[in-house]
Amino acid sequence: MIQRFDVGPRLSEMAMHNGTVYLAGQIPDDPTADIEGQTRQVLAAIDALLARVGTDKTRLLMVQIFIADMADFPGMNRAWDAWVPEGHTPPRATVQARLGNPDWKLEIVATAAL
Repeated sequence: MIQRFDVGPRLSEMAMHNGTVYLAGQIPDDPTADIEGQTRQVLAAIDALLARVGTDKTRLLMVQIFIADMADFPGMNRAWDAWVPEGHTPPRATVQARLGNPDWKLEIVATAAL
């Protein structure tokens, strides 16, 4: 069975199937923040979504990070390193991409186990 959360006309915020949670791309609430602030916002959104279904960041299976400017890579990594639990770092990819809003510095997609 597939269970979808916060279903909209274009996308669902999250879906679950066979013990796996798939998150839509998460973006910052306040795009005026610097890269570390935007990264912290996005990571907090991931924490909140995972908590809604009874899992957490220690159960991440894969993370994909889309960053608008690779010059922001070190700042993004500072926020990431402070957030990710030691011994539970998931496989991760980071690519430069043009995002849907020019004020967004990053978007993160995550998949986790329940």
